[in-house]
Amino acid sequence: EGAAVRVVSMPCWELFEQQDQAYQQEVLPRGDAVKVVVEAGIRQGWDRWVGNEAAFVTMDRFGASAPYEVLYEKFGITAERVVAEAQRLLA
Repeated sequence: EGAAVRVVSMPCWELFEQQDQAYQQEVLPRGDAVKVVVEAGIRQGWDRWVGNEAAFVTMDRFGASAPYEVLYEKFGITAERVVAEAQRLLA
């Protein structure tokens, strides 16, 4: 819908943390950049990297058991929700 976006995959916080500040800032700039975290787990820990102004599409509890498609739908981890959260922050 005309928005310039960047997708960042961060499979290992520890490796990212070992990078210099300039690299970290280049990958995840602080400030006005809109950020939407998509995590097939809980939100805990992400605030450190994206601040508390980001949107979070994550699970809110542990202990659910089902095929991932069912869990993603149940917890709202969907492409539609990611788009909706980004649009909300851009508005």
